[in-house]
Amino acid sequence: MASIVVVGSMAFDSIETPFGKEGKILGGSANYFSLSASYFAPTRCVSVVGEDFPVEHLNLLKSRKIDVKGIKQEAGKTFHWAGRYSYDLNQAHTLETHLNVFERFEPEVPKEYRDSEFVMLGNIAPPLQAKVLAQIDNPKFIALDTMNFWIEGQRDALIQAIGKCHALIINEGEVRQLTRQHNVVQAAQVVRSWGPQILVVKQGEYGALLFDHGEVFSVPGLPLAEVKDPTGAGDTFAGGFMGYLASQAKFSISRYTLRKAIVYGSVMASFTVQEFGIKDLLTLTRELIDERYKRFVELTSFHVD
Repeated sequence: MASIVVVGSMAFDSIETPFGKEGKILGGSANYFSLSASYFAPTRCVSVVGEDFPVEHLNLLKSRKIDVKGIKQEAGKTFHWAGRYSYDLNQAHTLETHLNVFERFEPEVPKEYRDSEFVMLGNIAPPLQAKVLAQIDNPKFIALDTMNFWIEGQRDALIQAIGKCHALIINEGEVRQLTRQHNVVQAAQVVRSWGPQILVVKQGEYGALLFDHGEVFSVPGLPLAEVKDPTGAGDTFAGGFMGYLASQAKFSISRYTLRKAIVYGSVMASFTVQEFGIKDLLTLTRELIDERYKRFVELTSFHVD
């Protein structure tokens, strides 16, 4: 089983949805990813927090066998995001963003992390993503996530960073914006021309698409009776996807391994949205995860005579 190193944000989230409201709960891409991936493989986290970040949160990560040596604590306050969702839970409306110490984040990968075989470059500035990669000795599989802010402001640098990766994980609207292609199949061809042969397109409640060396695989979203908060679902998805791949590292990363990984990513995301923040990620067992994996298989299984 290989280790994963993830670089991303650690934050406090204040969230409002039609189903409730929570103030300053633990959030950030690195937290969602790490908690999800840790069910499958050892996870190492690179991020930054402020003086106001409770030691209990770090102890929580440690209790999940997440290595926190790469988390720096600096003078100032922790990144804080506040957002609201209407009944269309696919769209978040940002109310406040306070980057605080995250604005000055310069990721430094500890020596103990530099042998990591799997690397997740979370949603940070493209030059910082490239800086992280330069600190990893011999990665086996590199994935990158991004957002519209970097696509608009640093597209050329972002494309350079993407070119160093094996996989791009991105949502549907952003891959269209990035590639300047409305058709997602054509967008996948553009991404392949930049270097990555694997593109994962997140589609929110509708599931995800996997483009793998020109082949396409689709996994639906799982119909759920209760959805409270979609915050962090994409990062949780990436954690399940990368975590499963790392758990299979002694085998080759085949088309079937990638397809199972995208289903496990969808499984993990389906748990996250059922509660506010990371709550449901803390109550899982591998048995529950595998049971829901079987539900996904049953959802898409059919026989043709």
